[in-house]
Amino acid sequence: MASRKPKEVLDRPLLGIPLMIIALILVIGGSAFWYVLKYGASAPKAPVLTSEAKAYVRYLKLADVEMKAHESYVKQAIVEIVGKITNAGERPLKQVQLNCVFYDPYGQVVLRERVAIVRAKAGGLNPGETKSFRLAFDSLPASWNNAMPQLVIASIDF
Repeated sequence: MASRKPKEVLDRPLLGIPLMIIALILVIGGSAFWYVLKYGASAPKAPVLTSEAKAYVRYLKLADVEMKAHESYVKQAIVEIVGKITNAGERPLKQVQLNCVFYDPYGQVVLRERVAIVRAKAGGLNPGETKSFRLAFDSLPASWNNAMPQLVIASIDF
C-alpha cells in the first residue's frame, strides 16, 4: 500500500508560497522605485544665463512689444505677444530665449514659460540686426490677470 500523508498536512493551506511571491514583488517594486528616484530621467536642464550672457543682455533691445488676443477656429482663446528684438552689440547670436512670466491679480506667478525668440535655424541675430518675434499662448490659466507678462531674457547662445 502506498503511503499517505497525514490528514493534518493536507488540510493546512500553503501560505508560504503566496507570502514569498508578495515579498518578492514588494522587493522588486521598492528597488525599481529607489532606482527611478536616484537615477530616473529628469527633465533636461534649461540653459542658464552665463556671466558672459548677463554682460551682453544690455545690448539686446525689445521694442514694439504688444499683446493681442483672438479666438481660434476651434473657439479657443489665443494670446499673442509680438515685438521686435535688436542686437545692438558686436556679437552674432545663435539663440535668445525669454521667460514669459504670467501673474494673477494678487501678483502671484501662475505660469512661467520659456520660449525662443531668436533661433539658429532662422539665421540667428547679427550685430545691428532687428527681427520680429511672435509668441502664441493657447492654454493660459484662468487665474491670469490678463496683463502683459514679464519678459526676462533667460539665455543667450553666441
